[in-house]
Amino acid sequence: MDKVVNCLYKRPEALYRLICFPWAGGGSIHYAQWGNHFNNSVEVYSIRLPGRETRSKEPITQNLQQLIEEISSTLLPSLKEKPFAFFGHSFGAYLSFATAEYIKRNHGLEPVHLFVSGASAPHEEDATQAMMKEESAARYPIQKRSELPDAEFLAWMTSIGGTPSEILANKDILQLFVPVLKADLRLVELIRYEKPQNKLFSCPISSFDGKEDVPHDLGAWNDLTSGEFTIHKLPGGHFYLKEPDNEKFLVTYITKHLETADVHYL
Repeated sequence: MDKVVNCLYKRPEALYRLICFPWAGGGSIHYAQWGNHFNNSVEVYSIRLPGRETRSKEPITQNLQQLIEEISSTLLPSLKEKPFAFFGHSFGAYLSFATAEYIKRNHGLEPVHLFVSGASAPHEEDATQAMMKEESAARYPIQKRSELPDAEFLAWMTSIGGTPSEILANKDILQLFVPVLKADLRLVELIRYEKPQNKLFSCPISSFDGKEDVPHDLGAWNDLTSGEFTIHKLPGGHFYLKEPDNEKFLVTYITKHLETADVHYL
């Protein structure tokens, strides 16, 4: 469990668990620190992927299904204990969706709420384009952006706001960050998903985005659930969720919807 899940603030008596999935190239620290912002009703699990942090010596995962199965098998005992929700931003939105779909299909469990951020729904178009959509897409090939030379890759990521500024400013960190980021993007390139004929989930889905981010088709997430669906656009670009006011909004919103989940869903 500790290898895959980073839980800095353990709350065994919490009523709900919030499982957070990292953005492309990201680690587990940002969301693990969220645990300090929630009250005692919510325990935060932050997913730690291979090839980063305490798993830095492990090979970076090249197989999406293998990654989903590892996360699901690790989480499953905890998911059976109490109600849970998923939160994912950008690449993390796709990974959280894919994990939720796998768990629902194979184990009959689903989140009480799915919170997705900074990403179009996975069936709307090629997932790589959905996550990294930009007005100047014609400058680069549509497929296999993960195979661009590093300089071109970083120029593209910078142009769409897909790389945190603190990483771009540090060349040493960049050398470690780029291979992980490209590997995560390759996983996104593997996603091929068609609009389902029947709703996959019955839980509510809330979709978030930065007002200044490149456009995402947030509304298409509604195709995946028979439950309530809402869209929220907050000030900022792709990493709007790092802004203190936006982070406070997200924590308050998530807490409210978890604490009333039995009213809306169960």
